[in-house]
Amino acid sequence: MVSFLKLALLAALVLGTAAFAADEIEIVKTFTPGSTPPIKVNLSGFTGEVNDALNFDLFVMGFINVPADQAQFLIAGSNNANVQGTVSDKAVMSVSVGSSSATRTAGYLRLNKAYAGGSLRRQAHAFADDIALTLTGTKGIAQTKVAFKVDTGAASEIYISDFDIHNAQAVTHDNTIVAAPTWVPGKLALYYTSYRLGKPDIFHHDLGNGARAPFARHPGMNSSAAVSPDGSRVAMILDKSGSPEVWVCNADGSELKQLTRTPEDESSPCWSNDGKWICYASKQGGVRGLYKVSASGGAAQRIVTRGVSNPSEPDWSPDGKWIVFTAQMGSFEICVVPSEGGTATVLVSGEDPSWAPNSRTVIFAKRSGGSRRLSLLDVPTKQVKDAARISGSNSQPSWAK
Repeated sequence: MVSFLKLALLAALVLGTAAFAADEIEIVKTFTPGSTPPIKVNLSGFTGEVNDALNFDLFVMGFINVPADQAQFLIAGSNNANVQGTVSDKAVMSVSVGSSSATRTAGYLRLNKAYAGGSLRRQAHAFADDIALTLTGTKGIAQTKVAFKVDTGAASEIYISDFDIHNAQAVTHDNTIVAAPTWVPGKLALYYTSYRLGKPDIFHHDLGNGARAPFARHPGMNSSAAVSPDGSRVAMILDKSGSPEVWVCNADGSELKQLTRTPEDESSPCWSNDGKWICYASKQGGVRGLYKVSASGGAAQRIVTRGVSNPSEPDWSPDGKWIVFTAQMGSFEICVVPSEGGTATVLVSGEDPSWAPNSRTVIFAKRSGGSRRLSLLDVPTKQVKDAARISGSNSQPSWAK
């Protein structure tokens, strides 16, 4: 009778601990930049390009591949004809009652899926996105696109690619200086700056049908287009009034309005997630800082970036909580600050940051010798991976959202 009770109690403890282990993984909606530990997983059964892609994708979304006995989750599968995978909890428990003890490995199956269609690499990206959604509650980014600039001497072109810079293709052939690509939210279309007509003008390029047309050709410089989250308005930098200022207009070019009026130069506008504010960099008062101005006009407000100096190139996270930017402090540093301002966190050396749709991963450029290459940063963990590289200097990335 005693042995039966002991066994029953041991079973209850094991099952109860297993249930607790399955429930204790909380979906974290907020994070502290640079101080959040990665989620430990163990990958097994995958080979070649699929294994490499899964490791890359998961690493830049806040996971790390560790030995099975150190993992929180087990990710297993195969990639013979197609990718098949499972995700389960990993918890080893030792419990004791009196002189009896038991050790159990409890697993809770969270995902079991097979993939078909497209290349094995694309199936691996789809599996990585499902893993991220299952374990964090946040949609994955492995099937997203980026645009960026490639310099090859005196000329440059705009490229688009998968987020890891695989399957890259040039979408301009201007054979001149091009810069600052930015996506139209929810559409296969870009704005960018080009000198193809002799001076810096902003072009709109529909990647679906190849149609391209000048969007802003005002006297002087037209650059740094940024599209509102709903796609209805475009902010940009124009110097038609005498100095580089922030302007805004409708997506059809109508109702052009000047938002800033300073003798110093403004640069790098970006939109808040609700479309109400435009953040930009300015040398107001002779010291570069970050500012925001209402998209409908009004007085500019300083965004405090305590602890760093000379901030530029801001990008507002899609969830509205953070602004990532470049600080020039002897070297170029990628930093992040709460969107309302405050103490900034230095993350990694680099420049040209752009948020992913998940509001935690950033693509940026880092200097390598005399050129640049693109890298991906998981902001909570500070994990960084270099992306594939196109011949030439790769910079000014923009993540499609």
